[in-house]
Amino acid sequence: MSFFSKLRDRLTRSSSKIGAGLDEIVSDGAGEEKPASASERPAGLAPAPAPAAQPMPAPVAEPQPTADPAASPDARPGMLGRIFGRAPAIAEPRRELDDEMLEQLEEMLIQADMGVETALRVTANIAEGRMGRRISATELKELLAGEIARIMTPVAKPLPLYPKRPQVVLVVGVNGSGKTTTIGKLASQFKAAGKKVVIAAGDTFRAAAVEQLQVWGQRAGVPVMTAPEGTDPASLAFDAMTRAEAEGADLLMIDTAGRLQNRQDLMEELAKIVRVIRKKDPSAPHNTLLVLDATTGQNALSQVETFRKLADVSGLVMTKLDGTARGGVLVALADRFGLPIHAIGVGEQIDDLDAFDAREFARALVGLGD
Repeated sequence: MSFFSKLRDRLTRSSSKIGAGLDEIVSDGAGEEKPASASERPAGLAPAPAPAAQPMPAPVAEPQPTADPAASPDARPGMLGRIFGRAPAIAEPRRELDDEMLEQLEEMLIQADMGVETALRVTANIAEGRMGRRISATELKELLAGEIARIMTPVAKPLPLYPKRPQVVLVVGVNGSGKTTTIGKLASQFKAAGKKVVIAAGDTFRAAAVEQLQVWGQRAGVPVMTAPEGTDPASLAFDAMTRAEAEGADLLMIDTAGRLQNRQDLMEELAKIVRVIRKKDPSAPHNTLLVLDATTGQNALSQVETFRKLADVSGLVMTKLDGTARGGVLVALADRFGLPIHAIGVGEQIDDLDAFDAREFARALVGLGD
């Protein structure tokens, strides 16, 4: 199963998925016909008066007309259908695209964490030139997927690789966002691609994070630099750069603490790491990745705001999309910040992290197939 097939499969397991919401919006109003108001009747016409009561004539038997198949082409399958014995296709329910339908669509997208501004802009684009047209759920999904892909295509960029050795990748994010596992998966994938990788366990205040990185390092065959608990992370980063240079490593990935309870301490810690590694290489870090947890919803927006102030974030990785169908927050992030989205994750396995593809993501999010 491909990565985005897996994403689509996991998203559709949730009862709150966007695709189901679109089906419901169309089916709720399908078949409704609005009666013409008095103002919509042709001028000069009044409702016809009720006819006077007349005596009922005696019933007269009349011959029933023979149905003419040619008079109702939709009543039977076409020629090829008759030849191959195919039944006529059942038409999808359709609903007129009106203000009420747009309001329902906006509300659903907001509930899917797409954010108010993005939801309004997307629905306005869908409505443009289509008001009054009757559309099916599939057509609505295609339109929505197209709008999402349009927003996300400019930010769908792989992690850039530079000839500079070692390329320093600083990884930031709150504790529990999947930062440590993301480092391990990326390191494993780069190693499999023939790159020499070194990991620095810079979250020296959390023994669990260090142990988890060591497990991933053993799994991927990548060395992990550690230091005693409570060691200055900047000192470890400097030693890791020295080792990476000596070993001719292509990539050095540095984990960092994610404590936001005291932002001033974290800001000083990150600033010190950057200041120290720039003594080795004035251009480092070459990438600063922010790892976000999809299950936090709109909180991801405030995390981006915070870490952009703490560190010069150059790109995003979104994890745990398998834990929520409300992946609309990724659309909101792209629309609001325009930061590159390098990868997304849907689980704990090594192949559950992959490069971000805007079209595939958009179609998976709305419940469309390949």
